[in-house]
Amino acid sequence: MPTCTLCHKNDAIYMRLYSGERLCKKCFKDSIEDKVCTTISKYKMLEPDDRIAVAVSGGKDSLSLLHILADIEKDFPQTSICAITVDEGIKGYRDEALKFAAKNCQELGIKHKIVSFKEMYKITLDELADIIRDKEKELSPCSYCGVLRRRVLNTAARQTKANKLATAHNLDDENQTILLNIIHGNAIRIARVKPVLDKGHPKLIQRVKPFCEVPEKEIALYAYLKKIKFQSIPCPYAQTALRNDIRKMLNTLEEKHVGTKFAIFRSIERIRPALETAAKKEELQDCKLCGEPTVGEVCQPCQMLQKLHIT
Repeated sequence: MPTCTLCHKNDAIYMRLYSGERLCKKCFKDSIEDKVCTTISKYKMLEPDDRIAVAVSGGKDSLSLLHILADIEKDFPQTSICAITVDEGIKGYRDEALKFAAKNCQELGIKHKIVSFKEMYKITLDELADIIRDKEKELSPCSYCGVLRRRVLNTAARQTKANKLATAHNLDDENQTILLNIIHGNAIRIARVKPVLDKGHPKLIQRVKPFCEVPEKEIALYAYLKKIKFQSIPCPYAQTALRNDIRKMLNTLEEKHVGTKFAIFRSIERIRPALETAAKKEELQDCKLCGEPTVGEVCQPCQMLQKLHIT
């Protein structure tokens, strides 16, 4: 068995094709943690006195991020961390995820806040999906869930007095979102798909993505090697989303042409300044229905729920 190309002592357990490195267990885990620290520093994501809310779904990505940030926080005692989990109301799926999220937070000694669609919107995603099947011809349950989840996370983070909201969007997620915007004809929106999102309004908690340059499969291996307990079954609605098809396409391309995912991400990083220049500066105001930040008079969550005659 080949030895690790970093420490030259231990047996390698992972071949990182895009870099040519062979890594042992320790060096692999260290490389992921170092990458997160480098990304945080590179994009100036966090400050020593930040109050960080971590979006924790109960899956491998969010729990791995929570463990890494909790470890980093030990060196910055003035930093505080809490976890936020959104209960969308998906029977047979979210209940298990909530247990994994709660257990990890308890082990790490991190405060855990659970907020639900039912609490904020008076409806669960399962109930919403039934309505969508009858009335909606254009958008899938995932499209609604993404918009509604973002609102819940921002509101909950604000309630915890956080000034940063850390999400576990990885390299694969970022590339999928980039291609989704292109396919939907919203190329200018790519300007907003970035490691640190613009704040733009006092009610918006600034989002940061410390995993944005880490491939999804490496996070999965990290969680396994760290013995992090997480939910592994996919969301039952995931198969209905266009994002799932893009995920499969990107994985096929990466397998045939190593480095494709990093090439896409870095290409967008290079052209983002031009996209931001071309993008119209949007002034945010308060939604006249719910009071949350929006570009127009009525925010997207309220528009979507109105369309289904829910509000």
